[in-house]
Amino acid sequence: MKRVATVDEYLEGVAEPAHSTLQKVRAMIRTAAPKEATEAISYGMPAFKYKGSLVGYAAFKEHCSFFPMSGTLVGELGAELAKYKTSKGTIQFPLDKPLPAALVKKLVKTRVAENEAKSKK
Repeated sequence: MKRVATVDEYLEGVAEPAHSTLQKVRAMIRTAAPKEATEAISYGMPAFKYKGSLVGYAAFKEHCSFFPMSGTLVGELGAELAKYKTSKGTIQFPLDKPLPAALVKKLVKTRVAENEAKSKK
């Protein structure tokens, strides 16, 4: 994928079905994140920022990924993420099926709390 400057530009370059899937994930994140959260391209992928990096998401050839941008969150939610392929920093899901809204909301709200706690230190 070519370098992009905006989230909309990134999404324009994503083919279906991943395009629609990522649009849904983007809307879920936007709903769960504080109004002050902003969108940006970070590490070449769409991301939300709120008191630092919040979460990111991206499309790949065989899957889509959600990036909690937390070294511990994926491990803490191990049971809830059992049906997804995960690593320390990513949750992979099918190109044609977004993560459940309740899970995205929980991930985003947890990251907001982490970033708020860090910003108070």
